[in-house]
Amino acid sequence: MIKLVITENEDKQRLDRFLKKYLKNASLSYIYKLIRKDIKINGKRGSIETILEQGDELTLYISDEDFNSLMVKKKTQIAKKQFNIAYEDENIIVVEKPFGLLTHGDLHEKKNHLANQVISYLIEKGDYRPDRERTFVPSPVNRLDRNTTGLVMFGKNSNSLQTLNLMVREKGYVSKYYLTVVAGELKKELILKDKMEKDNSKNMVKVMPMEEEGGKVMETIARPIISKNGFTLVEVELVTGRTHQIRAHLGGAGYPVIGDTKYGNPSANRQIDKMFGLTTQFLHAYKLSFHEAEEPLKYMIGKEIEGKLPQNLENIRHELFD
Repeated sequence: MIKLVITENEDKQRLDRFLKKYLKNASLSYIYKLIRKDIKINGKRGSIETILEQGDELTLYISDEDFNSLMVKKKTQIAKKQFNIAYEDENIIVVEKPFGLLTHGDLHEKKNHLANQVISYLIEKGDYRPDRERTFVPSPVNRLDRNTTGLVMFGKNSNSLQTLNLMVREKGYVSKYYLTVVAGELKKELILKDKMEKDNSKNMVKVMPMEEEGGKVMETIARPIISKNGFTLVEVELVTGRTHQIRAHLGGAGYPVIGDTKYGNPSANRQIDKMFGLTTQFLHAYKLSFHEAEEPLKYMIGKEIEGKLPQNLENIRHELFD
């Protein structure tokens, strides 16, 4: 028999989801069987949909041996900090992702990615104690491509992470702004609304008219800041957040992001490469604006967080437009 007490970072989770994260070696069918026959919450039977509350006592009627076999021993891989911090408090941290770093790990890179670097930083700081957590891990709520730089938000506790995820998912809470340089002289604001389909074999997206069947809606607002010598510095506001959205949308509208080999203009890219040695997209997530928020993040209403352009992109901006 195993007894567990639900902690603050496990509060408000569905029973089945808590067990999936905690008993990682257990199959889904085993977890459902466990809920039906071998678990009580505060002495009573629960269901898959039961929402756990802080302080609830779970009793699992299984042996210590079975319990240990279902758990995965945590291995924390410490990664050296490469990011800068744009904002941090007791609930959230907003960091500046450098060029070439994955937001999450993948099959090829399991240690040195942004999420692991932030976790390592929080462990060193004492804000995250993996030895005390059964299911919670600080995690990013927005993702940037490997070669896109800029602001990424993390929740430092479960409540804040869930709230941030809601705020990023729903409209009206947080506006995300990017800086980019495009080929062509954009003279007025563009409001782009189309559909997109992803081609996984090419890792590219296709932009389609709104009247076509299928696809996902994507909406982008591009505001020119300064135009000069055939290029424009642009502030882009993401209304939706689709794969490659800014690059595909601006490329399809005739103002491709410089350095972008997938959706860009080859002639402009050769010119930029010759001038600055830039061979990847000039795209930087530079500002977050909080319009609304839910508890425990109500204090974020009205805040703006800005990050600096990386030095190589700042040099390009200066040479082209100053």
